[in-house]
Formats: sequence, structure tokens, C-alpha cells
Amino acid sequence: MNKGDLVAAVADGADLTKVQAAAAVDAVLEAITATLKKGDEVRLVGFGTFLVSKRPAGEARNPRTGETIKTKASLAPKFKAGAGLKSAVNS
Repeated sequence: MNKGDLVAAVADGADLTKVQAAAAVDAVLEAITATLKKGDEVRLVGFGTFLVSKRPAGEARNPRTGETIKTKASLAPKFKAGAGLKSAVNS
């Protein structure tokens, strides 16, 4: 499923036009992104949690040359599935 498919599914499920559904999907994604940028997490009970994980600086190896390079510390978005989503997928 891509974003267009998601918009169509939201439009059908919520009895909205595709334009309204696209605006709703965009608003949700923007809210999640803004919250993660602040370093906070987004908890959707029964679905899952979006959070930010800290990656420490370290060393990596260039597979082509074998040379060791240093990597910078960074932040990475993560998603942990909730119990409701896990059970829905496994049933």
C-alpha cells in the first residue's frame, strides 16, 4: 500500500472525499513528524508507538575498500507495534 492507496482507504472508511482524506493523512503524518523532531514519542494505544532512538558514534567499515571510517552520532525514528496490531497481523 502506498500513500495514494492509504488516502483512498481513509476516504472510503470515513466517508470523505479523497481531497479531505489526503489532508487528514498529511496532517497526521506532519503531527507525528513534528513530535518526533522534538524528541517526544507518539503513542497510539492498540496500534503502536513511534519514538526516536539515539545511535552512538562509532566505527564502520567500507565494504569495497575495507577502510575503517568514523560515523557520527545520530537520531533514528523507530516504531514499536502494539499488542492490538500484533494480534491482528497474527490472526
